[in-house]
Amino acid sequence: MSSLLRTLLFLALVTFALAAPKPVQKRSFKVERVPNPAFKRTPGAGTRALIKAHRKYGVALPPGLVEAMGAAQASAPTIAESLTNSAAGVIAGAEGLTSDKKKGTKAAAASSSAAAPKSTGSAGTGATNGTAGTGTGKVTATPEAGDVEYLSPVQIGGQTINMDFDSGSSDLWVFNTQLPAASQQGHQNFDLQKSTTFKMMTGATYSISYGDGSGSAGNVGTDTVNIGGATVTSQAIELATAVSASFVQDTQSNGLVGLAFSKLNTVKPTQQKTFFDNAKSNLAMPVFTADLRKASVGAYEFGAIDSTKFNGSLTWAAVNTTNGFWQFSSQKFQVGTGTAMTVAGGQAIADTGTTLMLTNAAVVNAYYSQVTGAVNNQTVGGVTFPCKSVLPDLSVDVGGSYMAVVRGSDINFAPVDNTGTTCFGGVQAIASSLQIYGDIMFKSQFVAFNAGNNSIGMAPHQ
Repeated sequence: MSSLLRTLLFLALVTFALAAPKPVQKRSFKVERVPNPAFKRTPGAGTRALIKAHRKYGVALPPGLVEAMGAAQASAPTIAESLTNSAAGVIAGAEGLTSDKKKGTKAAAASSSAAAPKSTGSAGTGATNGTAGTGTGKVTATPEAGDVEYLSPVQIGGQTINMDFDSGSSDLWVFNTQLPAASQQGHQNFDLQKSTTFKMMTGATYSISYGDGSGSAGNVGTDTVNIGGATVTSQAIELATAVSASFVQDTQSNGLVGLAFSKLNTVKPTQQKTFFDNAKSNLAMPVFTADLRKASVGAYEFGAIDSTKFNGSLTWAAVNTTNGFWQFSSQKFQVGTGTAMTVAGGQAIADTGTTLMLTNAAVVNAYYSQVTGAVNNQTVGGVTFPCKSVLPDLSVDVGGSYMAVVRGSDINFAPVDNTGTTCFGGVQAIASSLQIYGDIMFKSQFVAFNAGNNSIGMAPHQ
């Protein structure tokens, strides 16, 4: 072979090697949660949180709670509210969930007279998603005062917006410039026209309602979403054209990022994938973690598990994805150092979007029997006790191999009125086969969600 031929062959091989696609480096990212400085917990917060959780999961309100709701509506009519524009009635209160216990009510979605810029996609197919350049990420998670809601920064089309991460739903919806000016006031609003990567999905709509009758509805597009450094291109973005009053009034929160399984997504005619489902294949690990702290900054981390944030080792439990939730068995509980007791056939959901911890009535009765002055208070629709009470810890079974300890101090949720003498319990009963372990539990436990093998891991906070 001539030297010229050898040289040409060598150059061809070098060119081929340089042109070959390079594997994307997989890593992790973290999103801190930060406090909402404008939030003020008002009397009745416990009642509202309890009503919201019941309606969120389609569970009938018990009589005492119905009466409490009526009293609350008389003084603060945002408990059951309508949407703020001509789409009102799309979400008429909380309609309850279908038999598969889906959290978001799939009502007929609202249409908007607003312009639909760059309408190139079709609702007949799911958005084509891609991830770019990152395999891990972390964002802050900051609690609102009283820990009612935790907020984290999200970039959509290059615009930074504080949103609420919710492991109990599967919609990513956002305040935006299609809303009436009055609804936009005080919010970080996604501006469709300022994003060079936004595309409207022709014919796609969504509608989701939450526990207290609040909700949003609108149209759908795609854009690039960056959470703590992890980027998904062509992520489905649900654009509110109608929102209920409580969302409008809470100017620190500008939408929700659903982190449950995509089967709960409410977009029609074709369901869309969650941000996590789209990003997980490019993460260093197909996991996200919730490190939620009482009255302090915590974080959501995607693609990695930070062992400095918890004591000991994580204990893992299998997740039942049938209903679309992070659901696991929870058949035992223990009050303080007492004897463990059984909840036959108990199941639970880990839900960062629910404020309270809702359990089988047997758990509630056993727990508050150890709290002097605790009563089932019909005025507020739940168990209350003297605010000065020292509450025992509550341990609950996670998957049959771990007892998650919820600190008693985290179970004192909020005063029921301005006197500050009687407080509402953070653990309340729910007449459902599914127990809902919300932020009351997360304050005490570091929680990891693993989509690689559908499992959930827990350990006490460091």
